[in-house]
Amino acid sequence: MKKNLLTILLLFSCISLVFAQNRVITGKVTDQKDGSPLPGVSVTVKGAPSIGAQTDVSGAYKLSVPATAKVLVFRFIGYTPVETAISNLVVNASLAVDAKQLNEVVVVGYGTQSRASLTGSVSKIKGADIENIPVPSLESAIQGRTPGVYIQAQNGKLGQGIQVRIRGASSVSAGNQPLYVVDGLPITVDDFSSNGASTNPLVDLNQNDIESIDILKDASAAAIYGSRASNGVVLVTTKKGKAGDTKVTYNQYYGFSKPTREREFLNAEQYVTLLRLAGAAGGYSTTSVEARLKRYAAGSDNYKTYAVNTDWQKEITQHAPVQNYNLVLSGGTDKTKFYISGTYNNQKGFLVGNAINQYSLRTNVSNQANKWLEVGANLSVSRTKNYRLSNDDQFSTPEQIVALSPITPVIDPRTGLTSGALDPTTGTPNSNYPIYYNPLLNAQNAYFNTIDYRNLGNVYAQVKLLPSLSFRSEVGVDILNSSEDSYAGSLTSRNSGTPNGVGFNSSVTSVNFNTNNFLQFIKDFGKSNINAVGGMTYQRQQNDLNSISGDQFPSDAYKKLISSADITAGSSSSTAYSLLSYFARANYKFDEKYLLSVSGRIDGSSRFGANHRYGFFPAGSVGWVISQEGFMKQQQLVSDLKLRASYGITGNSEIGNFPSRGLFSEFGYAGVAGSRPTQLPNPDLKWETSATTDIGLDVGFFNGRLSGQFDVYLRKTKDLLLNVQVPATSGYTTITQNLGKLQNKGFEMQIDSKNIVGKEVTWSTSFNFSVNRNKITDLKGQVITGSGDGVNRAVEGQPLGVFYTVEFAGADPANGDALYYKNTDLGGGKRDRTTTNDYNAATPVVVGDPNPKFIAGLNNTVSYKGIDFSFLLQEVNGDKIYNGGGQYMSVGFNNGADNQTIDQLQSWKKAGDVTMVPEARLFGGNGVSPSSRYLSDGSYLRLKNIVLGYNFPKAILEKIKLRSLRVYAQATNLATWTKYKGWDPELNSDAFSGNITQNYDFYAAPQAKTITFGINVGF
Repeated sequence: MKKNLLTILLLFSCISLVFAQNRVITGKVTDQKDGSPLPGVSVTVKGAPSIGAQTDVSGAYKLSVPATAKVLVFRFIGYTPVETAISNLVVNASLAVDAKQLNEVVVVGYGTQSRASLTGSVSKIKGADIENIPVPSLESAIQGRTPGVYIQAQNGKLGQGIQVRIRGASSVSAGNQPLYVVDGLPITVDDFSSNGASTNPLVDLNQNDIESIDILKDASAAAIYGSRASNGVVLVTTKKGKAGDTKVTYNQYYGFSKPTREREFLNAEQYVTLLRLAGAAGGYSTTSVEARLKRYAAGSDNYKTYAVNTDWQKEITQHAPVQNYNLVLSGGTDKTKFYISGTYNNQKGFLVGNAINQYSLRTNVSNQANKWLEVGANLSVSRTKNYRLSNDDQFSTPEQIVALSPITPVIDPRTGLTSGALDPTTGTPNSNYPIYYNPLLNAQNAYFNTIDYRNLGNVYAQVKLLPSLSFRSEVGVDILNSSEDSYAGSLTSRNSGTPNGVGFNSSVTSVNFNTNNFLQFIKDFGKSNINAVGGMTYQRQQNDLNSISGDQFPSDAYKKLISSADITAGSSSSTAYSLLSYFARANYKFDEKYLLSVSGRIDGSSRFGANHRYGFFPAGSVGWVISQEGFMKQQQLVSDLKLRASYGITGNSEIGNFPSRGLFSEFGYAGVAGSRPTQLPNPDLKWETSATTDIGLDVGFFNGRLSGQFDVYLRKTKDLLLNVQVPATSGYTTITQNLGKLQNKGFEMQIDSKNIVGKEVTWSTSFNFSVNRNKITDLKGQVITGSGDGVNRAVEGQPLGVFYTVEFAGADPANGDALYYKNTDLGGGKRDRTTTNDYNAATPVVVGDPNPKFIAGLNNTVSYKGIDFSFLLQEVNGDKIYNGGGQYMSVGFNNGADNQTIDQLQSWKKAGDVTMVPEARLFGGNGVSPSSRYLSDGSYLRLKNIVLGYNFPKAILEKIKLRSLRVYAQATNLATWTKYKGWDPELNSDAFSGNITQNYDFYAAPQAKTITFGINVGF
């Protein structure tokens, strides 16, 4: 008992000794500006960050510290950290606003502005947020990260075109893509593809070299780019060197990709069973149907036992490694700064034969020659080789392999070649076996490669004329040399139509020259500040194209056109346009509260008629920083509150180079050369113009811990550039005119939150949400049909690209016929909802909209000590998708013997069956015509990006002589939640795409799901 008592006394003595060695420090933290308390400030012991506390709502804190503690560190988001010595038991601190954090610099046209002084609508994406993301181009990397920007890839083929819409589509026939400006140079985004599927010139830009991306969305921000700003402006700023020691950074990642999704088709047993039913219902004899099945089974009877059960989707996928290596050197002195980056990117697509191989080098250099002169240069060179595939409308495109029967073997047992190669008795292509051409033949015996060499750069000089006045001159050029080389061997003759091989070669040289010369004036006058810029710019782009085709090669060992025995076609052409512009902008700020911005631009374009060659594009905006008013100083909840409004006019000149001119083309007869008129002139042709009104609110709470930006806008576009039909008796069919109007209106918001800000733990969240409503308000009664089945239309009173067709009503329970709603107009807004099995008796109506109801993104980032974790969710909601391939793959053999989707097992089979799938009738045409039968909900929620990384602590880095070391794992498109029945809800078939034809699925390959593992090392 005495021993236990002694132990207890000893324990209490130790505890008392510990408490005697600690001190309890209290205090209050306030804002240096007005003395208001700061809640949520992190208070830690210097050298012992695990010992800490946070201030309460009154700014007070209480912290037990060791007796040896000397200094407390106070940290708070948006404020400069403060270190204060512990001189007694009460330690107060006063924090000052960190201007660098709160006044984020935003790049605007021909200059920069602080976020606090901005009156336009601009979204900013930091380059660090998109580094090392394994996607082919920067548009995919920024998808879901900013409101009002809808980004949609065509399909999962590498290097294919990507559709970007900023606040909706502003044109029916002219361009709808934004203007891209890299370091002040408008770059070439033309598509030079020859196979009907667009490519993406932005693939040539290395996203690891990007410092920031600023997206100008309203007219006030974008109008300084005038005639090219109706679709928004994307300003890309590349990284620059900083004064200090030379830093060497090495980045590498390696991984693999696979399709996000596969569709479920009939297996061998299901195929045989349903085809027999369809054959009988279609009036075919049992003998005829069995003969067909035997033919598809390569002449074998094993289809009866389902011995062959080929999953053709598996045959077109390949192991798809992804690898990227990047080395960066940066640094400099106070006078000279440099940034040098070299990158090798090698990425295989999951589709057989698809890959991208790329080398790029960037060098950015600046030199402060003396007090009044700065010079610099930004230069990038790249080589990109794209191993391409046929477009979606070709039997040789990989996804069309799903049409083949599951009872067909991959290897023809009669020839040992890929199925469908040769008839063993004649050595010629077999037209009956398999059902269609096998795309694997192209993968093995053909190629289609595009090689781009791109030089993108500019040089500049900036002269300081006066303390408040400077002059800057920039000269830049974007040179793109693109060549296509293709060859299809003799085994592909069933697809190419040529028995002894066919070859094609083309080359394009695009030279885009640009110069900017402008003055900038910045000066404070007491409480007033003026920031003005004015100057001129000139741009000229010339494209020179050559192509040649040939066939009849001696053998497949000869693949270049010099070996062709028959040169079948050859052409060359040259086209150019120029743009001369004058611009000015003035920003005025009074007492940090009242903001005013006005701008104007005059553009002259060679594309328009002599009577309207020049256009004027003005804009103005105002801002009121309410949080700077005296009546706001008495509260601590709202730390930032700014109301802004803008109005401006922008233009669209993205049409062909000569639509305003009367044109002639070559014409020969009997060996005699001549020419003939082919286009009517229109000297009155002018820009499409868009007038945009924007009202915005920027708000911040808790000293920047929670902030938001909210915008509502209305953009009205008039003088649409359309090809209008003219009487055929004139000798012409159309003339380009300004005709029609449309509008976009919407709402955007972005909310950013610093949930936890501490020495060891940080957690931030960013959420964006936007709604856009597009409507064609005037088309003079015209209805313009898109490509594909023509279900996409431009119709007055409707959004651009609406699906316009007859409405499907399911199967007739009595006989299995496809039924349609008559939809005859009964007047008074009513329609006849009775059904008919006569397709021609049904009236086409608007059945869906490809434009989403809203888009959203959620980005979360958490870090703990050296561990960081982030994920990005992207949502598209309310859009419809039309499956153009459904008339072949989801129609119960009514349109041929293509393998069918699994839902066709639910087809009508007997009287009384209630189903949405009409009776399967071989070649019966039952329900195959375009209708809402093939329309589906395209909404989806996607885990777009997820990253888990670890940064090694300084103690370890010092031992191994490194500046930094990070390892990480990353995944893109890891999970997708959707009701869409197709491969992937993010699509727009590359063979049928445009302003009108949207969300049209025709064997469009799914997006890639990619997982990578990487390392970043700093020396």
